[in-house]
Amino acid sequence: MLKFECSIRTRDGQQISNLLIGGRDQAEVERKLKQMYRYCEILRCEVKQGEVRPSDAASVEEILSLISK
Repeated sequence: MLKFECSIRTRDGQQISNLLIGGRDQAEVERKLKQMYRYCEILRCEVKQGEVRPSDAASVEEILSLISK
């Protein structure tokens, strides 16, 4: 799943920037935005390039130890 960074203008005219939305493609992200913010105007929507760092990934053992605490 890709992450997209978007900026929108709501129907009231308020501008919201740096929305991070996950989706398979830009069309899906725009559909999700339109569902959350009805009648919004999408000003910018671009793929957020990021790499998964090993420190961000958790192993199954780490997750289980957190749950058991």
